[in-house]
Amino acid sequence: MATLTQPRAHTRAPVAVRRPALRHLGPNWYAAVMGTAIVANAGTGLPFHVPGLPIVWALSLALLVVLLVARAGHWLHHRDQARTHLLDPTVAPFYGCMSMAFLAVGIGSLSVGADLIGESAAVPLAWVLYGVGTVTGLVAAVAVPYLMVARHDVAPGSASPVWLLPVVAPMVSATLGPLLVPHLPAGQAREAMLLGSYAMFGMSLLATLVILPVVFSRLIHRGALPLFLTPTLFLVLGPLGQSTTAVNKLADVAGGAIGAPYANGMGAFAVLYGVPVMGFALMWLALAVAMVVRAARRGMGFAMTWWAFTFPVGTCVTGAEGLARHTQLHAFDWLAVALYVLLVTAWLVAGFHTVRGLVNGKLLAAPVTK
Repeated sequence: MATLTQPRAHTRAPVAVRRPALRHLGPNWYAAVMGTAIVANAGTGLPFHVPGLPIVWALSLALLVVLLVARAGHWLHHRDQARTHLLDPTVAPFYGCMSMAFLAVGIGSLSVGADLIGESAAVPLAWVLYGVGTVTGLVAAVAVPYLMVARHDVAPGSASPVWLLPVVAPMVSATLGPLLVPHLPAGQAREAMLLGSYAMFGMSLLATLVILPVVFSRLIHRGALPLFLTPTLFLVLGPLGQSTTAVNKLADVAGGAIGAPYANGMGAFAVLYGVPVMGFALMWLALAVAMVVRAARRGMGFAMTWWAFTFPVGTCVTGAEGLARHTQLHAFDWLAVALYVLLVTAWLVAGFHTVRGLVNGKLLAAPVTK
């Protein structure tokens, strides 16, 4: 005779069942932190006051903390999936977003956070975020391309703007570094930070110049990206706007960190480099918008790739603000305002759909395979 017994009520379910929401939480979610932080950072350089920026920065800091805890849970309870992400050439590049999330919040800590938490807390916080963000960014800039060469199975014609993410991270460090220069002792420390930031600027710029032609070649020879990836075309704006922002920030502090000939040269370079690059950025923006309109007409639905509409556009805002500062041209002020309107609109739309996707559970569900 067989006896059937009911399972005990206190029996613990497997970890994957108890925490299913974390299993598919990838590194791409850091883009939401970046997109929120840049709204606060970019708003500080406009020709008029934008209310509420410290609150937006505080929201980005809170999102960063929550996401770090959630991602730690992902690695702790779903290590197999985390390793799968690292070995997936379409997901691994998003590890660059983690670094940029730290750095974007760090920039906001100095530009607007001090109004909320005080300078005595904002400066140490910025140093911590700079240190963590720079180290993780430099690791990602080397490790992800290494994995793509040595471990990933990259199909021919699969290049996408997502490949830019890990190599752009040092460019964001090159933007935060100058903001920390005045908080260092005069002399060797300031000069080292200035030139170290320039080195990261060059590292990121040259890597971008290697990858961008491959991406454009893929578009020409293979046609448009899949609908859900079409927003990633905006990622090309990231290194363009961020590099323009970086050289202008470096020029701002060069006079107090290095000799006059070099400081004057950096000021001239900020304009001579930034203006042509901003021109190319506007051309690419027009192309990307046209491609997004085309994809929308073909039924492009919401995905986390929509956050690509935020941070890259925000870097163009800060780049235009820097050029306005160094050229005194009002045209750059108005360009910054127009791009900021686009940024805030994109942030509100992406944020709304993200919250709705979290509430209904669709964004953290297992991807549908066809």
